Amino acid sequence: MQFKKLKVRPRKEANLTVCGPQLALMLNCFTAKNDIHGMGPCQDSAKALFDCMRTVDLGRAKPRNTINYHLMRLNKFLK
Repeated sequence: MQFKKLKVRPRKEANLTVCGPQLALMLNCFTAKNDIHGMGPCQDSAKALFDCMRTVDLGRAKPRNTINYHLMRLNKFLK
């Protein structure tokens, strides 16, 4: 079977830079203070990033089964 007019759209990627400022702050602190474990002077920025990551809701919903939708779309090509 060949479909001449069938188009498939790519999935949209969500922008996941919610805790970006906290991550940048922690990485800058690590490079400036040479504290790679986050236990010394960078403990506050590491804790801020940890708290942000725990509280953020990424909005990942349960994936829907879309087979019926695609079958309905293909049905008009089969007639």
